[in-house]
Amino acid sequence: MIFFRNCDHNPIGTYFWLTFDVITILLGPPANITVLWLLRTSRFSPSEILVFLLVVNDTLFCLSLFVDLLTYWFNDLYIIYTTYFFSGLNLFVRPLLFSCICIDRCLAVLHPLTYMLLKDSRARLVGCAVVTVGCLGLCLFMCLTVYRYALEYVAFSIPPMFMLMVFCNLFMIDTGSRVNDSHRHRDKHKDKEHKHKDHKKDKEREKSKHSNSEHKDFSEKKHKDKDKLKHKDGSSEKHKHKDKEKRKEFKVKSPSQEDKVKKEKENGFSSPPRIKAEPDSDDYCFSPKHEKSLKRERDDDDTEFKPKKIKTEDEKKAKKRKQEDEDIKPKKKTKDKDKKEGAADGKKKGKKEPEEKWKWWEEERYTDGVKWKFLEHKGPVFAPPYEPLPGNVKFYYDGKTMKLSSQAEEVATFFAKMLDHEYTTKDIFRKNFFKDWRKEMTPEEKSIITDLNKCNFTEMHEYFKAQSEAKKQMTKEEKQQIKEENERILQEYGYCVMDNHKERIANFRIEPPGLFRGRGDHPKMGMLKRRIRPEDIIINCSKDSKVPKPPPGTKWKEVRHDNKVTWLVSWTENIQGSIKYIMLNPSSRIKGEKDWQKYETARRLKKCVDRIRNQYREDWKSKEMKIRQRAVALYFIDKLALRAGNEKEEGETADTVGCCSLRVEHIKLHPELDGQEFMVEFDFLGKDSIRYYNKVPVEKRVFKNLQLFMENKQPEDDLFDRLNTSILNKHLQELMDGLTAKVFRTYNASITLQQQLKELTAQLTRSSTPCGGLDLPGGSDLESMMTCWKCPGLPQQCTQRAESHLDWVNLCPAGHDLQWPLGLDRCLMGELPCSSSCCELFSDENIPAKILSYNRANRAVAILCNHQRAPPKTFEKSMQNLQTKIDAKKDQLSDARRELKSAKADAKVRKDEKSKKAVESKKKAIQRIEEQLMKLEVQATDREENKQIALGTSKLNYLDPRISVAWCKKWGVPIEKIYNKTQREKFAWAIDMADDDFEF
Repeated sequence: MIFFRNCDHNPIGTYFWLTFDVITILLGPPANITVLWLLRTSRFSPSEILVFLLVVNDTLFCLSLFVDLLTYWFNDLYIIYTTYFFSGLNLFVRPLLFSCICIDRCLAVLHPLTYMLLKDSRARLVGCAVVTVGCLGLCLFMCLTVYRYALEYVAFSIPPMFMLMVFCNLFMIDTGSRVNDSHRHRDKHKDKEHKHKDHKKDKEREKSKHSNSEHKDFSEKKHKDKDKLKHKDGSSEKHKHKDKEKRKEFKVKSPSQEDKVKKEKENGFSSPPRIKAEPDSDDYCFSPKHEKSLKRERDDDDTEFKPKKIKTEDEKKAKKRKQEDEDIKPKKKTKDKDKKEGAADGKKKGKKEPEEKWKWWEEERYTDGVKWKFLEHKGPVFAPPYEPLPGNVKFYYDGKTMKLSSQAEEVATFFAKMLDHEYTTKDIFRKNFFKDWRKEMTPEEKSIITDLNKCNFTEMHEYFKAQSEAKKQMTKEEKQQIKEENERILQEYGYCVMDNHKERIANFRIEPPGLFRGRGDHPKMGMLKRRIRPEDIIINCSKDSKVPKPPPGTKWKEVRHDNKVTWLVSWTENIQGSIKYIMLNPSSRIKGEKDWQKYETARRLKKCVDRIRNQYREDWKSKEMKIRQRAVALYFIDKLALRAGNEKEEGETADTVGCCSLRVEHIKLHPELDGQEFMVEFDFLGKDSIRYYNKVPVEKRVFKNLQLFMENKQPEDDLFDRLNTSILNKHLQELMDGLTAKVFRTYNASITLQQQLKELTAQLTRSSTPCGGLDLPGGSDLESMMTCWKCPGLPQQCTQRAESHLDWVNLCPAGHDLQWPLGLDRCLMGELPCSSSCCELFSDENIPAKILSYNRANRAVAILCNHQRAPPKTFEKSMQNLQTKIDAKKDQLSDARRELKSAKADAKVRKDEKSKKAVESKKKAIQRIEEQLMKLEVQATDREENKQIALGTSKLNYLDPRISVAWCKKWGVPIEKIYNKTQREKFAWAIDMADDDFEF
């Protein structure tokens, strides 16, 4: 611009640039200021700083043109240098900012996860600040040197930046075109399907018109006959009925419409009724899968082919003529109607149609150990391949950065992810990890990395924490996209076809590699769980099914066709050498049959348990030590629901034991303890390293036998040295077919639940009885009430009056007292009227009290089976919130009682109808608040009692679900309050077959 301005021999160029300057000054600043305002009002982040700088640069350049105009009239040195500076912003800074923006956008396409992690980081702010300072410094340098080195800068910097921008843009265009190609291919496939569907519809439409034209000809012929008769007899009404008779006869003779309707209903939809002149062509038969797709596609078609309700014969006759016209001529004024129906269909599409449940329990079971006759599935889903860490995430050894090989780096990331877990502080974990890690290192890495304590995984750990935070900050659209992808994988791999029924697979994903943790102080914790590959996998399916395809370039270890096993896929893991399986979902037929058989076996034990108990009592006196030990062990399994305890190799697993593997150090004998004789104190680690601690009184002969078994033995010696699980189970099989130690555990758990439910809900039968009807001194009603509520806080008066009639020690578990629900103690003492909340406690509407009774019965079973858990992390906070609600409700109740007292005093003075109604209103308000308070207190009690008890384990594995279903049906408790959706699917057989009078 300045060059043209200094050339007097070129006035055209001068005028051109002057015009350009004026236009740019008028239009440029408003446009750029608008963009700046939009950037300011939007959610601003470091990711947008480069764009912001570019817009600021453009704004300053537009404003600098005004200064440039001044140089045309004023040849001032300051104005000229200012113009040089702002021109440098446009000439040198713009390409640099454009290059940075292109790199930024390209990174977002190439590595979106890294881009998300760096998007709002402080390092990005620092980088942008450096770019800004560099740009200003460059412009200042060029200005002071009067553009002496401008040509060199343009020659050596502009072309590389231009090539970089071209490369980034071409890369992004290529990525976008590949996505479009995939969509285009998908659309092309859909177009083919639509063309085939349209061709099919055209054929059906032609047939429909052909049949309708024939029917129309026949109808016209009949109308001509009718007109002749009308002229001959002079009566139209007389022959009208005859004409209807003939048409009816013709309908009967023609192909049956009802048969067609039945066929269409079997296919899942029904089309508009029409009279066919000839049967449809059978040239093309749809598979069941294609029929379903057709059914979905018909929702988007014209109303002529939409599923409609089948009309009755009378309706068909009344609208016959209208229907014929509609079949031949297109409908008019159906645009709005189609839109409404389309919208309705869209809503219906959103909701999944409930699939018809397979009632397998109503069919005959396979014999000779056969589990299925046809099995087809898609195989497992493998863990994704390892993605190396980005270059800015470093591993340090002895304070120096070190580049690890891919295999060694992957194992290092397993440890880095657990860096803040207590496992990484355990010596055995660190020792096993370092030993397996070195096996994955290269010889050079082994020679350098010799001490785990010198390894620094901090940057790796921070990187994975940032990844976790980035996932939490994902938008709804990104989460929805991940959800849809998981749903797609589930639909493809999460189901199998077994005996012509679609069954859900439980765990179709192969475990990813990682570090073994184990439970308790497992000796192998920290060892490397290796990546499972297709060459490790055994596939099981039927011979006539389609064998799942392995990933490209791989093959399965083996393909079996064993219909006497229930697993679909198996492999051997490297830590303990155990075989892992992919099985069917708990709601499947195979799992349901197994559960049903398990509980039926436990029910058979009920018929012979007395005989078995008498026999092992006799065996306590046997002359053979082996038989005595077997009898005492069976007594513990029966009474305490202990597990049998399998033999284990030392050093291979955690030190957990069962009944048969008890050692002398695990029990203590007390001839007298806490006022009871012959007490045995158990203290050992059971399954999953959960401590079992219990003090139980035993019979004298059992106590004497235990003293005999412990004689001359060291603490580490076996208590039952002549017994193992094989000997015990062999003896149990002789007592009853199918009997094992686990059957005893299932039987005792189920029978305990049934007895507890009967005791805890005994008061329900007397819920309509007024409180004053309870016989406090020595009545059984009080005993039932007191049995229901076991926790601290029993009123002292009630305790004193009940001590002479009840044995509190037998009623309560050790360390627990009784607690009464809100108002019950005052009602029993006569302090509250019969309309108080305790009368509503066991009413049909009081579901929370019934559920509390059920949970307490379940809790008794969980204590029997030693099903414990750690208190939830949010327990204290949730209890605090619940207590706040209770306190607020108590304050509300106090206020309501004061208002009632005031209303009564006011009614006593006024003695009018209005004041009496006010008193009744206040009484109802108090009653409502008392009910709400009672529900909150029941909820608090339930949570407190079960904070360390795992109710779900016994409910799902040891309790016959028919007991719970029968109890729910008997007492009007919704089954949804006891079992969630997954559990209801698992126990669908029990829900269907159990009545309210079921007895285990």
